[in-house]
Amino acid sequence: MNGTGMEAAAARIFGLRTARSLDVAGGTGIAQDRRRGRGTLTNPSGRFERESREAVDDGWNSLEELPAFATSVTEEKAKRIITRNVSPDLNFDRSINPYRGCEHGCTYCFARPSHAYMGLSPGLDFETRLFAKPNAPELLEKELAAPGYQPRTIAIGTNTDPYQPIERQWKLTRRILEVLEAANHPVGIVTKNHLVTRDIDILARMAEKGLAKVAISVTTLDPKLARSLEPRASTPPKRLEAIRMLSEAGIPAAVLVAPIIPVVNDAEIERILDAAWHMGAREAGYVLLRLPHEIRDLFREWLVANRPDAARHVLSLIQDTRGGKDYDATFHLRQKGTGPFAWMIGRRFEIARERLGFNRRSLRLETRHFTPPPRKGPAAAEQLSLF
Repeated sequence: MNGTGMEAAAARIFGLRTARSLDVAGGTGIAQDRRRGRGTLTNPSGRFERESREAVDDGWNSLEELPAFATSVTEEKAKRIITRNVSPDLNFDRSINPYRGCEHGCTYCFARPSHAYMGLSPGLDFETRLFAKPNAPELLEKELAAPGYQPRTIAIGTNTDPYQPIERQWKLTRRILEVLEAANHPVGIVTKNHLVTRDIDILARMAEKGLAKVAISVTTLDPKLARSLEPRASTPPKRLEAIRMLSEAGIPAAVLVAPIIPVVNDAEIERILDAAWHMGAREAGYVLLRLPHEIRDLFREWLVANRPDAARHVLSLIQDTRGGKDYDATFHLRQKGTGPFAWMIGRRFEIARERLGFNRRSLRLETRHFTPPPRKGPAAAEQLSLF
């Protein structure tokens, strides 16, 4: 059976269009030229929408005249910038996300469903219709100065990447780091973009006080696979170079093998860890693929288009790690899964980690240096008047 035949068979099994049918006008399929360089193949309506809209050709090939999906950025005036969580399986209780949506376009991104809250699609909208929070640094300064604030590590990059391409222009992440450095507040960053090295000057000074560490996500060492899965993220060699540059600057660097996708990239676990170790990473972690809400269908479309011969096997193994479902959101299970295959992934990761020497010590960032920013506004003026 040739590639087209396998693709068609996989599509019939999962009730999806083939990549060929997605490349022509009509239905929810988006022509290839319009989505070139993007991660997902379609732009389905969000799960909260009452109506599902489809572009239909009127017979005059009008859909072919539509422009390519260009990146747009809308300013969002946030009311608060520090997000709190009480998830028992996370090692942080607060985070900052300066952007909504992510231009990296990672097909598997578990943050995609959040775009539905904006009335937008978790598909192509998520990676093209972005939101920036220009008042984030000012809000952060205000929240750190609030009476009774107790410092603990702030995580940046837990939802969308703080160093996605638009950060070059907006510089929100850098301005946030400037606020945190001035207050001697600890920060942990997760990214898959080499752009983090731009801020080595700030991060190195913070690291000297035990205030900063960075984790680089490396999904694969195969450039072709990375281009398909994560079309606008830094290439695998650039991510490894970022680990080297960070570690050489004295900034604790970790590698995150995430997500691990059965059959697609699980064979690379040991090679990724070995490469990251030799670049200076000394902590390592992993996350098994998660398919909540709309990601399930978006990822299936990617499989049909890119791995039609293995699609059925991949999804079978994914369900094997999730108790027979596409996804299980149970705390302590959602990151690593259950079942024989998940157990095997965990043991392989642990053996490679121990062999190389990762996680011999876990770095805890300092909070004792914290100095609240000076309070501003009427309340501060009233307090000064007492003197």
